[in-house]
Amino acid sequence: MKEWYHISNIDEIDTPVLVIYPDRVKKNIALLKSMIGNVNRLRPHVKTNKAKEAALLMMNAGINKFKCATVAEAEMLGQAGAPDVLLAYQPVGPKIQRFISLLKKYPSTKYSCLVDNGHSAEEIGKEAVKDGIKISVFIDLNVGMNRTGIIPDQKAIDLFIKCSETKGITPVGLHVYDGHITDIELEVRERRCNEAFVAVERMEQELDKKGFKDLMIVAGGSPSFPVHAKREKVECSPGTFIYWDAGYVQKYKEQPFLPAALVLSRVISLPNETTICTDLGHKSVAAENVLANRVSLINAPELSFIGQSEEHLVLQGNKDHNYKEGDILYGMPYHICPTCALYERALIVEGASVTGEWKIIARDRKISV
Repeated sequence: MKEWYHISNIDEIDTPVLVIYPDRVKKNIALLKSMIGNVNRLRPHVKTNKAKEAALLMMNAGINKFKCATVAEAEMLGQAGAPDVLLAYQPVGPKIQRFISLLKKYPSTKYSCLVDNGHSAEEIGKEAVKDGIKISVFIDLNVGMNRTGIIPDQKAIDLFIKCSETKGITPVGLHVYDGHITDIELEVRERRCNEAFVAVERMEQELDKKGFKDLMIVAGGSPSFPVHAKREKVECSPGTFIYWDAGYVQKYKEQPFLPAALVLSRVISLPNETTICTDLGHKSVAAENVLANRVSLINAPELSFIGQSEEHLVLQGNKDHNYKEGDILYGMPYHICPTCALYERALIVEGASVTGEWKIIARDRKISV
């Protein structure tokens, strides 16, 4: 029996290359749905896949709401015909007009964005009025990530009310990203997540008293997904689940998603009896982690990592190793999201053979607007 990742026509494939296994992607989508029960509460983040084909697989499974981080990702979803897209980013400067261009170019997609301060709300509203449109906004809440957002207290309530009075925009909900909560133990993660969410619930209740009913709350990522999935009124936005990666395989064992994307490399040189050089450099796999935690070589786990440069990954084996130039190595990235962004296309493996490709079109900063 061949391993699940084995590619029968590998001799036809140049490296380094990103490969995706759609059958495993479909299983991950099905598992995600089973973990939440109500598909209408799913709003997956497409920052991981950045591909129209991946979005269409989710839409075919009944998922119709999405989250993204860039205008290009938002446009990719518009091209796919996604009904509901949240740009989980506060547009500033020229990005406001680019976002408005999306609304006009893809009218069948309901777009929204984030706001975390009064100045930005006014700027977005002013540009929307000029174009004769109204933009739905979510108040971005800071529950400890300390990256963007406003702390969910009275000032956040005041901001929501201000947005409701600002021409050109309509506040429709709250956005909560708790990406700082990454504890391995689910019990610890759940406790911290619940503690952080108390202020969000309190804010929602206060707004409800003021007449703002049925607000949408979009919360969490993959680490906190099992926690927020229990909240009946919360939309969940995991992203990594679709491909999974070596980092999450190690950390979040309560989520049995399947690794569905790999990077392939070849041995290109054997400069001495123990050194093995491959073509998997910084430009081919995300390199923000320490050297040992960039890729897991699943068919060569005994090799250790010596160094990496732009086009090379240098490994060390035993003196009696049997590797030779041209040998293929199957690597599972530790962080698949930025790894995908390094490739303009991914090869598709079906029935153990490469059968086509997906364009990673949203890796570009701009598609058309």
